[in-house]
Amino acid sequence: MATITASPPRLGLPGLLKNRAVQKLLLLALAAVILVPLANARWASGAWPSGLTVDLSEPLAKTSDWIIDNRDSHPLFLYFFGHVSNVVVIAVRAVYLTLLAIGWAGVTALGALVAWRVAGVRLALGTAAAFLACGLLGMWVPTMQTLALMVAAVLASVVVGMLLGLASGLSDRMDRVLRPVLDTMQVLPAFAYLLPVVLVFGIGVPAAVLATVVYAAPPMARLTSLGLRGADKEVLEAVESLGSTARQRLLTARIPLARKELLLGLNQTIMMALSMAVIAAVIGAGGLGDRVYQALASVDVGAALAAGIPIVLLAVVLDRVTAAAGERLGADPEPRSGLGWLYVLAGVVAVAVAGRLVGRLDWPDPWVVGIAEPVNRAVDWMTAHLYSGVPVIGGTADWAGHFTTWVLDPMRDGLQGLPWWSVLLIVAALAWVIGTWRTALTAVLAMAAIGVLGVWKPSLDTLSQVLAAVAVTLVVGFAVGIAAARSDRLERALRPVLDVFQTMPQFVYLIPVVALFGVGRAPAVAAAIVYALPAVVRITTQGLRQVDPAAMEASGSLGATSWQQLKQVQLPLARPALLLAVNQGLVLVLAVVVIGGLVGGGALGYDVVFGLAQGDLATGLVAGAAIVCLGLMLDRVTQPTERRAKKGA
Repeated sequence: MATITASPPRLGLPGLLKNRAVQKLLLLALAAVILVPLANARWASGAWPSGLTVDLSEPLAKTSDWIIDNRDSHPLFLYFFGHVSNVVVIAVRAVYLTLLAIGWAGVTALGALVAWRVAGVRLALGTAAAFLACGLLGMWVPTMQTLALMVAAVLASVVVGMLLGLASGLSDRMDRVLRPVLDTMQVLPAFAYLLPVVLVFGIGVPAAVLATVVYAAPPMARLTSLGLRGADKEVLEAVESLGSTARQRLLTARIPLARKELLLGLNQTIMMALSMAVIAAVIGAGGLGDRVYQALASVDVGAALAAGIPIVLLAVVLDRVTAAAGERLGADPEPRSGLGWLYVLAGVVAVAVAGRLVGRLDWPDPWVVGIAEPVNRAVDWMTAHLYSGVPVIGGTADWAGHFTTWVLDPMRDGLQGLPWWSVLLIVAALAWVIGTWRTALTAVLAMAAIGVLGVWKPSLDTLSQVLAAVAVTLVVGFAVGIAAARSDRLERALRPVLDVFQTMPQFVYLIPVVALFGVGRAPAVAAAIVYALPAVVRITTQGLRQVDPAAMEASGSLGATSWQQLKQVQLPLARPALLLAVNQGLVLVLAVVVIGGLVGGGALGYDVVFGLAQGDLATGLVAGAAIVCLGLMLDRVTQPTERRAKKGA
């Protein structure tokens, strides 16, 4: 049977002009022909004109000074922010002291028994091993500090998220108001949340907890709203026909029917809280994140790894336990007997009492296994033998240097050399072709705001790193995703690896790249690639696997080869998923490129770190605002409208 061949339809000029994207570009070109000469006449081309820049350093510095001077005397701080700060400190300290009072054996037993109750024996053993590993690495106390901060932050995030989710799920008006806010919050890098809370609460635990709450609450709100709106309408009508009130319908029908979404929201909130709690070490959160931060500051890879391993173990355990609880609830929605939880409580109390009686509440020092020194020796060996001078392939430092010289520097210089109006024009074209005029306007205003803030060149430096990282991420991610979609064996092999990588906090990715490449922009880009790659691979694989089987069978019956099926059927039909992969890749890459300021990434990330370290909140806040605008612009440029996505499908 002859194979099918497809040739693209040839469009004449009239047909081409009917294309919606071409019409948009022509309108934009017409506007540019009129506006660009006027802009050149009023402001010179090149970098963002100084006449359109607003210097916010002085008013921000005055605001910061006023807050610092009045933090102990103004009624707003004394009777509101002060009480909030005190409640946070008391809550975190109460949880921390409780964990210390239970002792290492009691905490390990608590984690293992809870995992056994919700997920079975296998995960219980894994949880116990994870907690014991934290102690063996000498990180028991920092782990308890991180857990205490997380418990307080997660409880607050769940309460705030559920209240917002209830409002959004029960009111169409509130849903329309909250949806764009939550959308925007979920695309902003974690670093953007730090400086505003520091400005109000100062460096310390209260600022860390509140930044974590603001960062982790949106997933709970979104999924709560989704669960309430997706409740079975027939069940709700049956309950309403019995004469129940709105409150009774909510408590007896809507919330029980949304339990699976609520548990998924809890899972996402916990993972985001852990990620932020680690990053918040920059503003005084303490715990494991502080150990990693201090070690990276001194390029002590061994100490950073000793603190990074417990972070990864905590992330994996928390993700598996909450995910297993959600799966079990979905399979068996009936509430289980509370007797099992009594056994859990009795077991924890028994172990804690036994530990107190034998005087073993603290992790014994002789049981600590120091890995920092051997790891640092290994890094020294790598530095001497693998960083440079390796025959044929070169060393890791050579790779980083070549990537910086051949890719990052030309991209940065190219972007910074473009006329400012051309950057806005490119942003408008991309956003309008993919979305609507509203998304284009939002993207252009966000990009223009960066120029107004006076950080045009540092922002383009950050953007060049993002684009370079995204290019590598998409090439590798699409290739691996396509291979996984076409091979069940490869997909099964990749699944646990992707699961682990997607649960690891952003901060942890900096440790191996510093060990391999040292510090600089290239290591920051490498960490961003590794962080974003799992999401791109997974979305690509799912998009290709969800292509209509009938379309595949029809093309196969016409004799299409595997390559023809991929090129002419799967990729076009999976276009919405591929656009989503690009969008998520950009958002995730930006989050880590910004954190890369801690390891020499420079640009906006460095400005935020400098502002926090030196107390120069004006510099930090301006950079943080620019990061928000950059994230908003990148999201809008790569986020198609629902109507267009459906048309592409």
